[in-house]
Amino acid sequence: MAELLRRELGALVTAEELAARLGAPRPPVLLDVRWALGDPNGREHFRDGHIPGASFVDLETELAAPPAPEHGRHPLPEIADLQSAARRWGICTGDAVVVYDATGNTAAARAWWLLRWAGVPDVRMLDGGLSAWTSAGLDLESGAGQPVPTGNVELTAGHLPTVTAGQAAELAADGVLLDARAAERYRGEVEPVDPRAGHIPGARSAPTAENLDGAGRFADAEALRRRFAGLGADGSAPVAVYCGSGVTAAHEIAALAIAGVEAALYPGSWSQWSNDPDRPVATGPTP
Repeated sequence: MAELLRRELGALVTAEELAARLGAPRPPVLLDVRWALGDPNGREHFRDGHIPGASFVDLETELAAPPAPEHGRHPLPEIADLQSAARRWGICTGDAVVVYDATGNTAAARAWWLLRWAGVPDVRMLDGGLSAWTSAGLDLESGAGQPVPTGNVELTAGHLPTVTAGQAAELAADGVLLDARAAERYRGEVEPVDPRAGHIPGARSAPTAENLDGAGRFADAEALRRRFAGLGADGSAPVAVYCGSGVTAAHEIAALAIAGVEAALYPGSWSQWSNDPDRPVATGPTP
């Protein structure tokens, strides 16, 4: 039942399923979104080895607008800019898209969420990422990747819900606001990139890493339902998610979707909130 739900939600595809689909008459557009905080070498990792047919996607420049203190480190891109990028990746109207990374989809989920937000209906993550592909005995190719024909997809914004800073504050009081960062950042013990340490008052700590099993795959639907129900996110109240800059929060939204719970993204996340001196900050292990 859990696996059926995962498939019906259309969030995930296995390595074996992807290999079969890549051999179909109209294969999915395949996007490699390797990025991690503190590792700017995604393109080099791509050149060293990637799934055949994949195109590299630069999260910093193609899945985000330029950073600004008032908007955060990874603001949502302008829809026209995202459309231009999607066409460069070869996405046409009606295409399916599969995204992956090498970090349990914690970066690729940004592309999954953003393309769905922009109106692409069939976007899936390779469950387990690149390691699932190689563990299945499937080949990689090296180099810059093959040129792809320019796509013709038409994108429009707003197909998935978002919240502003003010709405996030309201949800922390009247609904459920989840903080997807590591627990030590939530508690305010460390803050590697943003100007203030701590969390939005009323937010509940829900580290993204706990969405995954020991193999770097999403936990099954029942386990995720139990996890989020324990945090109050059982679908009975509105839910929103934030992280450092709106990247790994998308992974949490995918995990919530697998659990059957709709959630909104706070795109500015902590990088926006902590840059506003008028916004309060809480520290410690409790909301």
